[in-house]
Amino acid sequence: MGKAAAQLGMTQPSVSELISGLESTFGARLFDRTTQGVEPTIYGRALLKRTLAAFDELKQGIRDIEFLAEPTTGELRIGCVDSVASAMLTPFGRQFFQGYPDVVLHVEQLTTPTLELPRLRERSLDVVVARLVEPVADEHDDLNIEVLFNDHLVIAAGMQGSWADRPQIDLAELVNEPWVLPPPNSWNSMVVADAFRARGLDMPKACTITFSVHLRAGLSASGPFITALPSSLVRLDGARLAVKALPVDLPVRPWPVAIVTLKNRTLSPIVQLFIDHFRAFARSLDTGSLPEQSPA
Repeated sequence: MGKAAAQLGMTQPSVSELISGLESTFGARLFDRTTQGVEPTIYGRALLKRTLAAFDELKQGIRDIEFLAEPTTGELRIGCVDSVASAMLTPFGRQFFQGYPDVVLHVEQLTTPTLELPRLRERSLDVVVARLVEPVADEHDDLNIEVLFNDHLVIAAGMQGSWADRPQIDLAELVNEPWVLPPPNSWNSMVVADAFRARGLDMPKACTITFSVHLRAGLSASGPFITALPSSLVRLDGARLAVKALPVDLPVRPWPVAIVTLKNRTLSPIVQLFIDHFRAFARSLDTGSLPEQSPA
């Protein structure tokens, strides 16, 4: 109660009185009081779930008014996996900010590629750009999921390495090379493992295991390391990262990149603007009309 009072700029007795009034109005106990503090009851959690949406709509209304007053300004919060942020948000941002220089993008890196997305469901994020690694299950029926394009995985190495100029590479040649991979349960590693298994080969041993795209690319660019990266990342950012896709045959497995929003949530105009522009940008990737980045 004391912490809540301090955050709201109220006295503790005022907060206690306010909660008591709410409990009287609803005819249900909203909080269980203990010597360690308070926690919401099932009735409190039900009310909290609804108030999140109500206050979010109020905030969205304020953002709508601000956008109507000045259509080229606004803020939005985006959740994005590392590989998409690294490859796509840089060239997209250059285009977007030419038309909307006063818009502020708050980009939060997602640590997992799942669709649990608690920050989106808590309405702390406006939109998420995610990679789909499995069919969307029924428990995600509260989400709008729009596939923008199908990416795929490529084997990559440094541009200056010994593998860079080979016209063709057999997967068996890479078994004993030092690999830099994400954890074994990741989509990348599972595709690589399936490719070696299909050839009757053992999965190569990884010398470094990390989700970090920049670490995987950095090691590959600076030494004899092999890695697996999204094709879009190598195409758009390969020159800057000094990595290139190797001519290795892998099973064709589409890797959808999707934009995700909450159903039954009114999007502010600036969020819809971002989605429209990002959708058009993704289509340019799919048609091959976007040029590769040149080295910085």
